[in-house]
Amino acid sequence: MQAIILAAGMGRRLGEYTRDNTKCMVQVGGERLIDRLLRQLSRLSLSRVVIVVGYQADNLKSYLDAHYEGELTIEYVENPIYDKTNNIYSLSLAKQQLQEDDTLLIESDLIFSDRLFTMILEDKHPNLALVAKFESWMDGTMVRIDAERNIVNFVPKKAFNYADVDHYYKTVNIYKFSREFSRNVYVPFLEAYCKALGNNEYYEQVLRVITLLDNSNLKALDIGNEKWYEIDDVQDLDIAETIFAENEEMMRRFNYRYGGHWRFPKMLDYCYLVNPYFPTRQMKEELRANFDTLLTEYPSGMFVNSLLAGRYFGIRQAYSVVGNGAAELIKSLMERTEGRIGVVYPTFEEYPNRLRKEQIVSYYPDNADLSYGADDLQNFFDDKDIQTLLLINPDNPSGNFIPLEDVVHLTEWCGERNIRLVVDESFVDFSDNFEKNTLLRNDLLERYTNLVVMKSISKSYGVPGLRLGVLASSDIELISWMKKDISIWNINSFAEFYMQIFSKYTAEYNKACHKFIAERRRFRECLDAIPYLRILPSQANYFCCEVTDKFTSAELTMFLLERYNIMIKDCNSKKFLQGKNYIRISVRNQEDNDRLVQALKELAEI
Repeated sequence: MQAIILAAGMGRRLGEYTRDNTKCMVQVGGERLIDRLLRQLSRLSLSRVVIVVGYQADNLKSYLDAHYEGELTIEYVENPIYDKTNNIYSLSLAKQQLQEDDTLLIESDLIFSDRLFTMILEDKHPNLALVAKFESWMDGTMVRIDAERNIVNFVPKKAFNYADVDHYYKTVNIYKFSREFSRNVYVPFLEAYCKALGNNEYYEQVLRVITLLDNSNLKALDIGNEKWYEIDDVQDLDIAETIFAENEEMMRRFNYRYGGHWRFPKMLDYCYLVNPYFPTRQMKEELRANFDTLLTEYPSGMFVNSLLAGRYFGIRQAYSVVGNGAAELIKSLMERTEGRIGVVYPTFEEYPNRLRKEQIVSYYPDNADLSYGADDLQNFFDDKDIQTLLLINPDNPSGNFIPLEDVVHLTEWCGERNIRLVVDESFVDFSDNFEKNTLLRNDLLERYTNLVVMKSISKSYGVPGLRLGVLASSDIELISWMKKDISIWNINSFAEFYMQIFSKYTAEYNKACHKFIAERRRFRECLDAIPYLRILPSQANYFCCEVTDKFTSAELTMFLLERYNIMIKDCNSKKFLQGKNYIRISVRNQEDNDRLVQALKELAEI
């Protein structure tokens, strides 16, 4: 068995990373791609490693000769016109070597699990392509396979059809060819293809022709959940660095994204705080049906958006302002907030992060459940000089909830003291009897001009990608100022259309919320069975849990990510929770929740 590595390309899309070296010399996690690959190959019983070089060939050869002399038998084949040809030509230059032994054919811009070579060599089929089920990040050649793992078609980019993605697999660009297959099938077709169509093609095109034969003898092996990535540009490099990072570095890389975890589709994200049962399939289909129009047309602007938001929540247009997510509204509101502001910790820190430290008057609940009521806040802030009081209800991350009647009393208390009460009720639709818990009512807004209500539409409505939030108050001066402060086209046409059609799906939304509440109750019972967790009461779509035994919160977070590809929130970064071993776990659907519970149970045994 030998290995042939294709490493002639220029890697232009990697910019400065490949200015002075070929792509396989790029480092991921402090190790060059070529070093990682040769380290993996050195564990196999190979007769030689043949590397097809081109761009910056002398640099690559000098480096390898200095580092691998005596460790691996390395031979080079040079592509002198690497800048005018594609990889079909590079492979054709090594066609003689290809016919001399069974071969592992590998592209040099890959990073992958050590398991992949074991998988491909242990498989009994002599001619094999490693493949992975299609995911949104994948680009390049796709294949379709039958029930016997035969590759029945190679699908080039120009033939890609999004309607067929459920049937597509991406080639990992690691192949195993027998010497007989190379001699009698692949190389003859390679020569004919190059003669007919030239050298500016890809070697997979030859495989595509071969699969049209009645018996191509080329099988596929699905790598399942094994890690791999193909590095073509700087974003690929960043994602690969994240996937293959270890320990604290892995956590750091995931955390600095603040989202965007859809780029890692195999990860189960329990930091993700949305409704798992909404929007419905029919609502999504309505959005898809209008995709072309929404993509190519401008949104309407603030006047129409506030009108739609008013209809959405049943409040007057003049009382509402729509934001590009609640984050935009929080920034605008906090930057306008003067004087001292009461903040209950732990909290959603987007609010205090927008304030000066000297503005904040902090309240910390003095009990194991991080719980508090309206009376607790009134007693604490009664002798404090504050102009604004912030209440997250239900709270994030504790899940603490103050009933509507008590919040109304708190609003009255604040009004008597000329204190503005800002209530963020982004999670209120997850609370029991949620239909009666909202402050987004004209009568309440009009009665209490000191009341400001914030609501993220991302959370309970399950559409964080649309970036929608609403702020409501009968303080017309405040609303008018904020409408001028933010951009007139601050939300896109997709978000506007979503607000336009929502009223048709109100009944489905209510059903989704009730379904969620039932699943939260069931999930809580499951979590209570984990011996090293203490689960705090919650009326939100997450549980704050104290890690009481066996692990620190950081260790548990790391174990779940490394061993199970499950991400939870370590609350050690939250003010007032540092060093107290708290984590936050979102509530997802039953299948996902059971997967997390099983992982937690297995960790109890280590």
